[in-house]
Amino acid sequence: MKRDRITSWIFDPQHERMPREALRQLQLVRLQETLARVTERVPFYERLFKERGIEAGDIRSLDDLRRLPFTTKQDLRDNYPFGFFAEPLSEVVRIHASSGTTGKPTPIGYTSKDIQTWAGLVARIIAAAGVTQEDVAQVSFGYGLFTGGLGLHYGLEKIGCAIVPVASGNTPRQLLVMQDFATTVLVCTPSYALYLGEMVREQGLKGKIKLRRGLFGAEPWSEGVRQRIEEDLGILAYDNYGLSEIIGPGVSGECQERQGLHINEDHFLPEVIDPDSGEVLEDGERGELVFTTLTKEAFPLIRYRTRDIAVLDPEPCPCGRTSVRHSRVTGRTDDMLIIRGVNVYPSQIEHVLTKIQGVEPHYQLIVTREGALDNLEVQVELNSSLYEQGATSRLAQRIGEELRAVLGLRAQVSIVAPGTIARSEGKARRVIDKRQLVAESR
Repeated sequence: MKRDRITSWIFDPQHERMPREALRQLQLVRLQETLARVTERVPFYERLFKERGIEAGDIRSLDDLRRLPFTTKQDLRDNYPFGFFAEPLSEVVRIHASSGTTGKPTPIGYTSKDIQTWAGLVARIIAAAGVTQEDVAQVSFGYGLFTGGLGLHYGLEKIGCAIVPVASGNTPRQLLVMQDFATTVLVCTPSYALYLGEMVREQGLKGKIKLRRGLFGAEPWSEGVRQRIEEDLGILAYDNYGLSEIIGPGVSGECQERQGLHINEDHFLPEVIDPDSGEVLEDGERGELVFTTLTKEAFPLIRYRTRDIAVLDPEPCPCGRTSVRHSRVTGRTDDMLIIRGVNVYPSQIEHVLTKIQGVEPHYQLIVTREGALDNLEVQVELNSSLYEQGATSRLAQRIGEELRAVLGLRAQVSIVAPGTIARSEGKARRVIDKRQLVAESR
């Protein structure tokens, strides 16, 4: 496909630069069509709307959306495996799945049109980050039921990149491929990018690689982690967001201004709610992201609660795109720890650690309970020179003071040797909650 055809498709002003009023009208039309489909084809929604006395035709404006009930992960589990499919399996060409804490994944179906839409939406966010068909993209996500690998692959293919589908793991091979294939774009989780950057630094490979861009997602990450990745790999790092239930990667992504993630609003209708009350919050207020799909055929969802915490920003972006942006995800409601009555997010701790010189962005939180009292231990690494100098007690004290100022509680800070904390080739496991392990063993 020629560059001019690719560019005109991706940057069609009817999509990314549509006037707000025209976009809202398009959203309403697509919302009404989606509601008509799900109440006819998805028994869960047909039953739920009937119980609430709501008909699809009752939704006459986008403000009416808040009258509709939420959909949750538990609803998907309760209708396992195909209860939410709006198309027969004969029309489904692919099935991905999100991970399931109960042992069973949550299947997500795609029609042929869904696959094409998905590739186009991923191509949009990739192009917004400055990736072109001249790039060589190394996809270091896992390929399989997880949507990240194939989702990004098809979007890069739409752009016209040369794709190296190296998949996840085997770090020595990753570094070899990066050098020998002259990779210019790295695609993986920020945790793995952090580890790859550490290996590049330790092995003196920075001058031997040609990376210029990184596309990272699938987990929350702080600005401090972005800076470390950029420094170690010599790249510009861009955040992208998606979740399997909605479509996978391609829901939103950063443009080159990096002032929030542009939501593909012609396909996904966003809200932010108070995670406790369910009340819709005003733009600029931090809460839980909720999405309604507007064009999905096989797996449409109404007001799906993502559990991801962010802020919506409707102000115009300097890049000229008119879509609403959301802040980088700062955590998840189900990642939140309640310690001595205080709400603690791992992202808060990461933000503190990455601001202290000499502290490596590798950490682990261990929560225990002694009697009725919860204890938080924060294990962190120092860079090797500081560790060898024996600066551990002084820095541990400083970290503890900084954490207490931010969190409002005292944490035990343990400095561990460089390389002690396990590195991740996928999503990092930051929290070990031994309170849960004890409860489960009883």
